[in-house]
Amino acid sequence: MSATLEETIESTRGADAIVVAATPKPRRHRRPKPVRLQDVAKAAGVSVATVSMVVNNNPRISPATKKRVQRYIEQLGYLPNRSAQIISGARQPAVAVLLPPQRHTFADVYFGELISGIADAAARLGQAIVFERATPEFIRSRKHLSMLDTKQADGMLVLGFNDMHRFVDDFSGSKANVVAVDSRLARPGAIDTVGCDYRSGAQQAMNYLLQLGHRKIGLLTATGGGRCTRDVVDVYRATMATCGVKPQDDWTVDGRLTEEGGDEAAAYMLGKHPEITALFAVNDKMAIGALHYATRNNLSVPKDLSIIGFDNLRHAAFMNPSLSTVHLPLHEVGARACERLIERINGRTEATDDRLPTHLVVRNSTSLARDLGPLPDSSAA
Repeated sequence: MSATLEETIESTRGADAIVVAATPKPRRHRRPKPVRLQDVAKAAGVSVATVSMVVNNNPRISPATKKRVQRYIEQLGYLPNRSAQIISGARQPAVAVLLPPQRHTFADVYFGELISGIADAAARLGQAIVFERATPEFIRSRKHLSMLDTKQADGMLVLGFNDMHRFVDDFSGSKANVVAVDSRLARPGAIDTVGCDYRSGAQQAMNYLLQLGHRKIGLLTATGGGRCTRDVVDVYRATMATCGVKPQDDWTVDGRLTEEGGDEAAAYMLGKHPEITALFAVNDKMAIGALHYATRNNLSVPKDLSIIGFDNLRHAAFMNPSLSTVHLPLHEVGARACERLIERINGRTEATDDRLPTHLVVRNSTSLARDLGPLPDSSAA
């Protein structure tokens, strides 16, 4: 619905009053042609890009140039055609939030926490938010780029995407104001990223399971989870190696990051390897699915099987038993990402890759392994 900065809304100032009189039919007056960005640039003797930066309050413009351009904007009556300006009568900065194409994203607890953090920070910083879904048609038509090129949004936050989503590369090497939220990319510095410290969280979870005596630990992961998931897998394998255990290939199963996937992955893994004493899931949804499987099959958690998740979603504490998990500061990540994007819009040039700290939350779904092996040495804990 928004138009480019170079398009303008027609001015309604000075509209003629309607006069009723016994005269011939009133003559229609043509409205004046809208003032374009190019008209302001020509009058002020500057480039179109300079006028655009003044309109967008870019700090790189000198005060003298800004004052001159603003004078001509007022004299000519230039009005950038953007929905926020039409509603408020003045330009309101806006950021786009690009969401995955699946339905019910707002109802998802994980995305809900990130979006809440973004919304809180945007309100505090005076930013409007435009939400878009990265449907195949949206990406095919390159709207993820045109929204920024035409200034429908000053910057973009991308949620739920990683290196497997090739369109993210479209932002690399450009001067686009883009921040990837709770994601890590293969090429550091390609675009700004803000997320959780997944490696530290995974290390805390694995060290805790080793301290409880677990050696036969299964991992519920996801092939499409991106670099953050790969970080957890790497920590899992390295930590198992510290206690001399080489996990069998099918001790790692794809649970698709869903409750149903966690249920199915637990069934497959424990069906083949009933000797496994603990399951570590890379998100809470899969851990909850595994807990459902154990309950249906008369496995006592944590007596027969310990289960630990990764997220600390709100309902994790209210499961039966309550779920041990790694707390991810998702609300804070969303807020920080929004703040970093505003900094980028306002002229920051250095790359950002913020990792917010995580911590282990111990609840009732984990306990000592049913068959204790030798405890790991202090270097592993």
